[in-house]
Amino acid sequence: MAARVERPEIFWELTRSLCPACKRVIDAQVLFRDNRVIMRKRCPSHGWFEALVFGDAKLYADIAPYNKPGTLPLKFQTEVKDGCPHDCGLCPEHKQHACLGLIEINSACNLDCPLCFANSGTHLARDGFELDHGQVGFMLDSFVAAEGTPEVVQLSGGEPTLHPLLPDFVALAQGRGIRHVMINTNGLKLAHDDRLLSRLADLKPTVYLQFDGFDPGTNLALRGRQDLVETKLKTLDRLAEADVRAVLVAAIELGVNDHEIGKIVDFGLRHPAIFGVNFQPAFRAQRHLAMDPMNRMTIPDVLKALELQTAGRFRMDDFVPVPCCMPTCNFVTYALLSGDEVTPITRLVDVEGHLDYLKNRTLATFDQEILATLERLWSSSAAVGSDIAAGDVHRAVNGSASRCPACHVGLPLSSHGSSDLARHVF
Repeated sequence: MAARVERPEIFWELTRSLCPACKRVIDAQVLFRDNRVIMRKRCPSHGWFEALVFGDAKLYADIAPYNKPGTLPLKFQTEVKDGCPHDCGLCPEHKQHACLGLIEINSACNLDCPLCFANSGTHLARDGFELDHGQVGFMLDSFVAAEGTPEVVQLSGGEPTLHPLLPDFVALAQGRGIRHVMINTNGLKLAHDDRLLSRLADLKPTVYLQFDGFDPGTNLALRGRQDLVETKLKTLDRLAEADVRAVLVAAIELGVNDHEIGKIVDFGLRHPAIFGVNFQPAFRAQRHLAMDPMNRMTIPDVLKALELQTAGRFRMDDFVPVPCCMPTCNFVTYALLSGDEVTPITRLVDVEGHLDYLKNRTLATFDQEILATLERLWSSSAAVGSDIAAGDVHRAVNGSASRCPACHVGLPLSSHGSSDLARHVF
């Protein structure tokens, strides 16, 4: 008699997905296999597909307590008609509010990147779209109507610095009480356009700067040009001189620039214009490199590489998932800087304990003020690089240390006031 054989995976949950060939909505299984999270799905017309969605199954299971109750928007924008994903917009079936507002103000770009989920490029300089004052104002008003007092909006493209009204749009957002405006840019125009930089220096948005690494091969593979590094370094120096803050954004492609993760962070810690780094594992939409859906970078892979390449300066367990929108989408930490000393605040504050949403919130051991502060920091609407976020980091650390006066004395931030606090938070 033949012996029964166990399957090579654990079934975790059932979800909905799309057929990558025809885009039909189909059922999908989420499986744990070899400590990786795999999505397996079948289209009646095109057969079976598998894809890696998360590189660490244990971590995927462990972060379930960070999934917080959704926050309802003040106003929904669309109705439920055909079901997800066909009802595009903020409909009543959305489980979260709009954590981050993003407006694509144009479609043209001054690069033709091999990796571009917006599918923009130089070919759209004549035939692409550009939003006008009225359109951007309407979108901002809709965002405010849904969120009340939104913290962050990002102006993107295309390449938004090519839009002649970009500074006006920053002012429009600030005039509606949105305190933190980000510009998602490759930075090329800012390297030489004095007038644009001067206007941005007056408005003080944060520059969300595409920065994938230092190797010429990295930039050739991802951006189609190997001569970009010097231009971007010049942009960063000019931003520092103009007192405009930047956050580096690196798209990480397996086998292309995953070896540069630690180097990018080390550079960010040293440069006066840089207040944070965001690593985004490359994904397959619109233009992308040749793909193997089972062999790619995911968030745990980035965190493991970061720990290895920084020799433990940042550890994997320093990073905590962001509840909004979903804890599997984003992991964050904040670090205190004092000279060459870098201290992730998760080593000083019980962030995990406070953000465990399955715990009883009535327990007296929870400091509700610290909880509220950490919820602001661990949100997709957190204003990274701002005085607001730096102040929240300070409050969280000092609030935790107040329970132990001996701890407070040695805190890296204990001698800094609010005026220069952001310079000591990364």
